[in-house]
Amino acid sequence: MAQPKFSTHLGMVDILPDEVGKWQAIERIIHEEARKFNFEEIRTPIMEQTELIARGVGQLTDIVTKEMFAFERGDDHYVLRPECTAPVVRAFVEHHLEQRGGSQNLYYIGPMFRAERPQKGRQRQFHQFGAEIIGPDDPIADVEIISLMLSIYNRVGITNTTLKINSVGDPESRAAYKEALKNYFRPHLDEMSEISRERFEKNPMRILDSKEEEDQEFIAKAPVITEYLSEETEEHYARVKTHLDELEISYTEDPHLVRGLDYYTRTAFELISPDLGAQDALGGGGRYDLLVEEIGGQHTPAVGFAAGIERLLIACEELDISLGEEKSVDIYIVTIGENARTWALNHLPKLRANGISAAMDYMGRSVKAQMKDADRENAKYTIIVGDNELKEGKFTLRDMKASEEEALDFENIVERLKKKV
Repeated sequence: MAQPKFSTHLGMVDILPDEVGKWQAIERIIHEEARKFNFEEIRTPIMEQTELIARGVGQLTDIVTKEMFAFERGDDHYVLRPECTAPVVRAFVEHHLEQRGGSQNLYYIGPMFRAERPQKGRQRQFHQFGAEIIGPDDPIADVEIISLMLSIYNRVGITNTTLKINSVGDPESRAAYKEALKNYFRPHLDEMSEISRERFEKNPMRILDSKEEEDQEFIAKAPVITEYLSEETEEHYARVKTHLDELEISYTEDPHLVRGLDYYTRTAFELISPDLGAQDALGGGGRYDLLVEEIGGQHTPAVGFAAGIERLLIACEELDISLGEEKSVDIYIVTIGENARTWALNHLPKLRANGISAAMDYMGRSVKAQMKDADRENAKYTIIVGDNELKEGKFTLRDMKASEEEALDFENIVERLKKKV
């Protein structure tokens, strides 16, 4: 009987040991930069109620209509989370985080799921990091969110970026703008893409997101939302730009920039990089003052961003940015015989208790094979332990890079390594 063969689901990939170091390096940078901005990490379940995502993201978005991994258990309907802002806001409402006082500055890192066609930098299971400021209405919060996003990319070394900003107005502004877009696009629908014809009925603002070649001529001449902003949203947008100028954060105004999720209001922004090719977006976000109320809370302003880790890794690869330290172990104990193996097993915990990473051979291989394994593990030091070394109580500590050796007892080896590693 043939053995079954298993593989990952389409659009879901394993992150193998040789790649994990890059991920850990990025995650470490995110944690450190978030702490500098006084943000706290939040972790929400991968599974959420379908209604939460539908209400939060928008019933007519592609995510809800086409891309959710949805399933049922009894009368309950669930999805694998396709994004994390709605879950974070759900947690804010459910646990009454407003009672902690002040603004809630929260960030997250984790996997998201969308049933879309896999392509470079866009998998069905992908990973995002992001941040939310829940509570303040002031444009300063918008600029702080943008500053945190930029600080992470700058820290990684990705500086060849463009920050695009726009205002998507308030509900009244958008209603007038959608009507203007419909009047503009209606005569041209027969010449436009099928996806844009679908969006025309559901949400004509989404046409502005189209990357289809046949749509670009019409998008370029479309009305811009800044002509339909209310006085209040226009003032908010002006103050965002003033604060960005004060912080010397360069930006480009893009009057056709809209965000793909329905909960955005007022500020919208996107960070792009030419190093990603046609799919040039690194991350983006904006203000979503309606979302907390939409999912059952009190009216609470909020602003946030989300960015993809896979796309960040692609940019690092294109720019030849090295992430993470090369894998290594501080000391590898090479053993000869069972007595030496028992000694090594008993002394590994003592090394590790002193902050020294330590390894030994588990397979009873020859000294030559063990030394080869030490090289493969990029060991900084080795000691060879056999009956003679155990009898004398002295072991030759070899610096693998400097090719220098010194005979020491175990206690002195520990002290020497504590100073070196």
